[in-house]
Amino acid sequence: MTHSADSPLMTWESWMDRALELAAHPSAPRGENPRVGCVIVDERGVVVGEGWHAGAGTAHAEVVALSQAGDRSIGATAVVTLEPCNHHGRTGPCAQALIEAGIARVVFAQADPTSDAGGGARALRDAGVQVLAGIRDEEACAINREWTIAATRAWPFVTAKCAISLDGRVAGPHGQPVALTGPEASRYSHELRARVQAIVVGAQTVINDDPQLTIRNAELPVTGQPLRVVVGKRELPTNARIFDDSAPSLHIREHDPRAVLAELYERGIRHVLLEGGPTLLRAFVEAGLVDELVWLVAGVWLGGGPRALPEGERLDVHAAVVESAALGQDVLMRMIPQSRAV
Repeated sequence: MTHSADSPLMTWESWMDRALELAAHPSAPRGENPRVGCVIVDERGVVVGEGWHAGAGTAHAEVVALSQAGDRSIGATAVVTLEPCNHHGRTGPCAQALIEAGIARVVFAQADPTSDAGGGARALRDAGVQVLAGIRDEEACAINREWTIAATRAWPFVTAKCAISLDGRVAGPHGQPVALTGPEASRYSHELRARVQAIVVGAQTVINDDPQLTIRNAELPVTGQPLRVVVGKRELPTNARIFDDSAPSLHIREHDPRAVLAELYERGIRHVLLEGGPTLLRAFVEAGLVDELVWLVAGVWLGGGPRALPEGERLDVHAAVVESAALGQDVLMRMIPQSRAV
């Protein structure tokens, strides 16, 4: 089916739907760069090029689609999920590539929130390219939810995950590890690991539990295992499983959550998963740096042992439940803290 290049907004939305599908392609990893899809439509309304961004250092979606379209890009429309970038990074500016290819119109969904890559729409208009913005903006932002928040404020999006008993415990009466949740919740936990770039735990958790912190019960993302990060100044056993060769590891000898996130952001990390322990979680919550709480509540009563958040002064934090579901024998609660740093 073909469409006129001057067809109404609904047509641009339908082509944007295809660009959104490309942005969410399985080989379009979450990471330092956003997930972007692009469709090139010629003057007769025929799709002549498609592309998506496959990760940092690879060609951007617009360049992939332009390469596929070749000379058919002249006078065509580029439908893109994110405003074309306007800076030189590991690759050149996409706005300039579109101009040089002879693109006559650019339709994009989400405006670029970054200071270094933004300004593509202005550059395109200055070159005489027609620009239409905001088509399917909400859907595009949802695909890059964590990246957008991280890029806007310059520190990673933080998800804190915790498996707890009915009485709020995370370990046995003497601090010994206890298998709380069942297979469905375990699978969810590994799928959550597959959506982040770094898994963060405190030094005491490594000493007490010796976790491996790898994805084992979910499909491995194209970027491979997440970075395993230990926070704290304590010396760690050299034979700890977190230092094996199954995934990259990093020991940040720091207690300040902001300093930890600043270092991870500099390393290209845009989404962090906190997995323990209680002291680390409380430090991040107190600092207002947790964006999302994922509680996996097991139907057991331990009667003693450390709690998810250790005792101390009352925290002025309230969380809105945005998702709840049964995961086999356990319950998932996903919450957004209402008091966060900005």
